[in-house]
Amino acid sequence: MKIKIINNSNHSLPHYETIASAGMDLRANLDSPITLQPLQRAIVKTGLFIELPIGCEAQVRPRSGLAAKKGITVLNAPGTIDADYRGEIGVILVNLSEVDFTIENGERIAQLVIAKHERAEWEEAEVLTETDRGAGGFGSTGVK
Repeated sequence: MKIKIINNSNHSLPHYETIASAGMDLRANLDSPITLQPLQRAIVKTGLFIELPIGCEAQVRPRSGLAAKKGITVLNAPGTIDADYRGEIGVILVNLSEVDFTIENGERIAQLVIAKHERAEWEEAEVLTETDRGAGGFGSTGVK
């Protein structure tokens, strides 16, 4: 699948690191570093603008290493970029650690996953098909 992209950063285009990678790293496009204090959040721009085909979305996800090692994650994970959005890709980062974290220009801050999706058409009903789980909520599918 080919996707149009405008790169207004000084960084290379996002790319897959291996043949089996699902995500591509997004890099911060900053004039100066941003320091996130504990529990602080910020929208970090990437300098990237994309044109997705209808039926696709781009999912912005945390980088596992950044989350595990530094406590930095994407606040609305996964963030969704819709096919009709043409603005700059921004990443909402939050610092869940107990220490300040400084984001430098070019730092890998998130992953971008391109995914196809379906559009649902609601069919109103009076009852739903019975299942073994029924109305069991969070944690109801595990062994007790």
